[in-house]
Order: sequence, then C-alpha cells, then structure tokens
Amino acid sequence: MQMMESPGILTTLLAFVLVLGPLVFIHEFGHYLVGRWFGVKADVFSIGFGKEIAGWTDKRGTRWKLSALPLGGYVQFAGDMNPASQPSPEWLSLPAEERNRTFPAKPLWQRSLIVLAGPVTNLLFAVLILAGFTLGYGKVVVPPVVGEIQGGSAADRAGVELGDRIVSIRGKAVDSFLDVRLEVGQNPGEPLDLVVLRDGRQVEIAASAAVKMESDRFGNTQKIGFLGIGPKSYEIVRVGPVEALAEGVMQTGGIIRMMVNGIGQIITGKREVKELGGPIKIAKYSGEQLVSGWQAFVGFVALISINLGFINLLPIPVLDGGHLAFYAAEAIRRKPVGQRGQEWAFRTGLAFVMALMLFVTINDVASLKIFGG
Repeated sequence: MQMMESPGILTTLLAFVLVLGPLVFIHEFGHYLVGRWFGVKADVFSIGFGKEIAGWTDKRGTRWKLSALPLGGYVQFAGDMNPASQPSPEWLSLPAEERNRTFPAKPLWQRSLIVLAGPVTNLLFAVLILAGFTLGYGKVVVPPVVGEIQGGSAADRAGVELGDRIVSIRGKAVDSFLDVRLEVGQNPGEPLDLVVLRDGRQVEIAASAAVKMESDRFGNTQKIGFLGIGPKSYEIVRVGPVEALAEGVMQTGGIIRMMVNGIGQIITGKREVKELGGPIKIAKYSGEQLVSGWQAFVGFVALISINLGFINLLPIPVLDGGHLAFYAAEAIRRKPVGQRGQEWAFRTGLAFVMALMLFVTINDVASLKIFGG
C-alpha cells in the first residue's frame, strides 16, 4: 500500500477545530435548548474554558462566548453556581418569580432531561450523519455466506467450507457479513465459536481469530482479528428515509458496542493501553481524514460525536453521567445526596478526568513518536 504524506500542522489544527468545535457546540446546544424549553435562564454559553476571547450578550441575558482553552464547553444555567448543583444562600434569597427561572428550582425529571440532552444530541447527530450516508449511497446488503477462503488461514485450518452460512459468532447472532467482519476484527487471537448452516444443518466450528497488524495509508497501525474468509455476494439497496434512519441507529449502536468491547479488552489486558487516544491523536486523525475527502471526514465527525456522547454518559462526577447518577440516587432516596458528599465526589471525578487526560496525552506523544519517542 502506498503511504500518503501526513497533513501539515496547519491542516491538522484546522481539521481539529472543524471536528471538535461544532460537536462541542451541538452538545452544549442540546443542554441549552431543553433548558429553555423548561423555562431555565442560561447565564453563559461557552465554547472552550478559561479566559474569554470573544463574545456577546443576547436579549435574554445569555453571554455567548469563545474561550481560550478549546477542549470542551459549558452552559451555566441561572442558579447553578457550584459543581454539585446545590442551591446557595444567594439563590434562596431570590424573589420567587426569578427563582423559578433557575436550574435548582426545576423538578428532578426536568433537571435530568436537561443534563441528558447534551450527550443524546451528540448521538442523534451521529445517527443523522450515518442515516444520510445510507439514504444517499444505499444500504450494503452482504449475506453471511462464505464465498472465499484463503488457503492456510485460520478459517481453512478450522474446517470452514465454501457455501457455509454463518449463524453466530461467540454466541452472537449474525445477520450480515459485515457483522462477521466486525466481530472477528474486534477479537484478535480470541476463540470465535462459529456456528454455520451447512447442507440444512447447523455445524459448530472451533476457530480462533488470527492476529493481524493492519496499516492505513498514513502509517497508522492497528491490531485486528483475521479469519481469512470473504463473502459470496453483496448488493447495494436503495432505502427510504425511515429505513435509513433505522440503519443509522443500528450503526450507532454497533459503534457503541465496539467501544465498550474495546474498553473491556484494555481493562482485561487483551489490548494495549497505548490504543487509548487523546486530543493529540484526535487532531492527527482529523487532519488525515480531512485530506482523505469529505465523506471520510464527515464519517470521522460522526465517530467522534458518538465518542463524546458515550463518554459523557459514563457515571463519573463532573461528566453529565455523574450528574445523572446523583439524580438517580435522589430519586431513590427521595432527597438529594448531601452537598459535602457531592462536592467530594466532584473533586474526585475532576482529579480522575484530569489524570486521564494527562495520561492519554502522554500516551499520544509516545505513540506518535514525537520528540524522538
């Protein structure tokens, strides 16, 4: 495969801004819209953290601003003045009409929906992108029937035959050869426990995925599972908007399952920690996808949008999922978790997130061989 020269630093930075900026805006705009729907005043809508670079105040009193550190953003709702979203003495002293427009005054279910809206908006945005691709280019239909077997491959050694229809892998039902490729690729070196339909009867095949290092045209390498089979046939089917939307939902769900599986493999040691990526690696891949064409770039935006939505739903304090976990506890206990407990949890969560960011950044620098690494 011919290597392509990596994009320059300016192209990489531009691509990074084009990926992260709109996705952060979409995420925060989800919070903002649902907050407005429930009558909550937004004091600040910021893209980035830290010192304000530019901004304006709208007629509703919301300060829209661009801040110096472009690695996220936030919406600060009226009355939501501390990490634990607990009412302050200043909030308690507000007139009733003004207090009713603040975040802490809203019932639990409304506060939960406001918090949930950010990550859900990211996921919906990805669904729309993937559905748009399906609507524009059609749905690829690839029956899980073996039409090619490489001699000496893992499939050949295990006894897979031409014409076998793969029913399940690792206990998971298979509907398409794309499912086969995904499941095999995610489990390098692992037993696959194939069940195939052969001559009208089900046959169990004990196969293991071979380990293969795959490189793209920019020299990025990835360890994948490899079985050595190909499909018998495929076709591209035109679909309507409803089916395209359903396909977008299915593809988004598949990517989330792949992420969960990958994290599990890293935790259990089946994959190396260096496969985790942070801002530097996202910037690198953003530039590479930008120079690869608009389809590749937009598809990458959808992938990062799913990542943002998924990560923000994790039950880690300071993330949206952490807020939702406290709201779930409040719903069960019929009273909020104590302010001191929430503040300690958020400090711990912030420390964890900062440590993770530092780790993945160092990981990025090491894996990208910067400064002679």
